[in-house]
Amino acid sequence: MIESLPIFGVCGYSGSGKTTLLEQVVPELLRRGLRVAVVKHDVHGIAPAVGDKDSDRLFHAGADVLVNAPGESLGRYRRREESVSEHELAQLAEHYDLVLLEGFKQLAFRKVWLLRNGESAPPDENGPFDAALPWDAQRAEMLESILTHFLEEVLNRTPVFGCVLIGGGSTRMGRPKHLLPCAEHSGQTWLHRTAGVLRQTCEQVVLAGGGVVPEDLSSLPKIADPPDVAGPMAGLLSAMRWAPRASWLLAACDLPRLSQQAVRWILTQRGPGVWAVLPRLADSPHVEPLLAWYDFRCLAPLESMAASGRRRLREIADHPQARMVTIPAALGDAFSDVDTPQAAPPSATRPRSK
Repeated sequence: MIESLPIFGVCGYSGSGKTTLLEQVVPELLRRGLRVAVVKHDVHGIAPAVGDKDSDRLFHAGADVLVNAPGESLGRYRRREESVSEHELAQLAEHYDLVLLEGFKQLAFRKVWLLRNGESAPPDENGPFDAALPWDAQRAEMLESILTHFLEEVLNRTPVFGCVLIGGGSTRMGRPKHLLPCAEHSGQTWLHRTAGVLRQTCEQVVLAGGGVVPEDLSSLPKIADPPDVAGPMAGLLSAMRWAPRASWLLAACDLPRLSQQAVRWILTQRGPGVWAVLPRLADSPHVEPLLAWYDFRCLAPLESMAASGRRRLREIADHPQARMVTIPAALGDAFSDVDTPQAAPPSATRPRSK
């Protein structure tokens, strides 16, 4: 799935203006709310930063060195391979909205070529290129436009999987919520309905938790909660670990009024630089994290939260890449969970299967 990651190259011969162009474009990308990393190829080696003599001495003594300072870190490592690998770039893309490569023209990623003064075409052996940017053109505006379309393409290529949270005895309801019937004598449960709604939009639907699954839904993958995490975060973490390059539409099993319209609305709120779409009712200060969308980049912050003992999924709203959106009034019922028999609807229509 490397082709679905936001990795893009800016290539050209020495003197074509690669660094100057990136220096112009990166601030605009950051202004849009994107997290950007640049991987630079330098055939001359790395010179230590001015005033960084201690870390330079440690590096030459044989150690790889990581220097931490207020607001920044500097890592200097010995490479065992000649060039950066696709695996390394993929790992980097798990933490950034866009990874820009300066150079690396031999790698098979999307890229542009910067023409030097007097050049008319890029070299054939390192193509194809999305565009050849002339020396005297408005190259910053051209590259920004290309990257805007590229990031939208990447977003649309990232698969959306659905995760239904099941489990728990639900003593107040008399049985596990996901096994409550949609309608009398229908044989269909809330789990059937939730899975059916997600199947209409998601490429894959999985069940997360320890609950019993009806036999006719046994073909759906069922993922156990990690032993060291509890609650809804456990289900989401297990799903994201199971398919770490998919984005996830998470749905609790106790949303009997869940609608396809609500699901599609959530997905329209995605965009480059957004790692989570967290709906919120107009009259509530709290987000609804149990009917929400999570990008694969959420895995790292969720792992960090779980490791530090922060198990409330709602806290992901504090992340700077999370987007909180107000639920339209017409869709509010789809986000209403049920905790007592009195609050449950008398019936719910089963959605048409995908």
